[in-house]
Amino acid sequence: MRPRSGTHTRSAAKNRARSSAARTKTPRKTGRRHPLATIALLAVGLGLTGGAYATFTTTTASADQPQAQVASQSSITEGNKLFQANCATCHGLQAQGSSVAPSLIGVGAAAVDFQVGTGRMPMQMQGPQAQEKPVQFTDAEVKALADYVASLGPGPSVPEQKYLAGDGNAARGAELFRVNCAMCHNVAGAGGALTEGKYAPSLKGVSAKHIYEAMVTGPQNMPVFNDLNITPQGKADIITYLKYIQTNASPGGYGLEDLGPVAEGLFLWIFGLGAIVALTVWITAKSN
Repeated sequence: MRPRSGTHTRSAAKNRARSSAARTKTPRKTGRRHPLATIALLAVGLGLTGGAYATFTTTTASADQPQAQVASQSSITEGNKLFQANCATCHGLQAQGSSVAPSLIGVGAAAVDFQVGTGRMPMQMQGPQAQEKPVQFTDAEVKALADYVASLGPGPSVPEQKYLAGDGNAARGAELFRVNCAMCHNVAGAGGALTEGKYAPSLKGVSAKHIYEAMVTGPQNMPVFNDLNITPQGKADIITYLKYIQTNASPGGYGLEDLGPVAEGLFLWIFGLGAIVALTVWITAKSN
């Protein structure tokens, strides 16, 4: 019996040793990540990043956006009457737009003040773009129309006077104008031709308010420069630059109506080369 007992004891000890070694050598299993876990983490990260960016940009735009003036109900009612009589034929009874004119819901008071205040609206005739003509309404009627359209939905308001004084940084305004506007309006604001019969109008003699409103509403082919593209002070600097070049004569002599180097080259080609040819003909005839 003793040998059996000793054998059994040794066998049990060996089994325990083997079991302990197996536990030591076998690595512990870890939980496997689900295949969609990475996609879920990316979606959560993108959502949080996008939400934070949207909140930041909205806050910045709201801080920079000029506060709209509260319009009286009587002005809105008067504007509605004017709209029904002069604008609803094209823009619809509720300003919802039609096949010949866009919707005015959400364009803001600035768009109406610019389009009507410069005589572009109502349009005199259909064409590639609305042409400037004598204003058809009084200042009070223009304001009433703007108040009515502004009541239909939020949009850019008429700019504050502090941005229209023309006392900003002309050098910075010149830089902003060259980068954002000169390719269409010419570096001196003289305007220029575009495609399909359209054109960028001259900015000479245009009021500061209408220049500002054009930047925030983007009439015709012009892009919209909101306050995140160009800040209100940047727009004021552009206005300062335009007013400066209009009130200060060109230091280089006759400016050829600010038509640019192409016009100057054409002038030299026609008159300069023509004068040389005429002189050559005269010398030849004189010698004969």
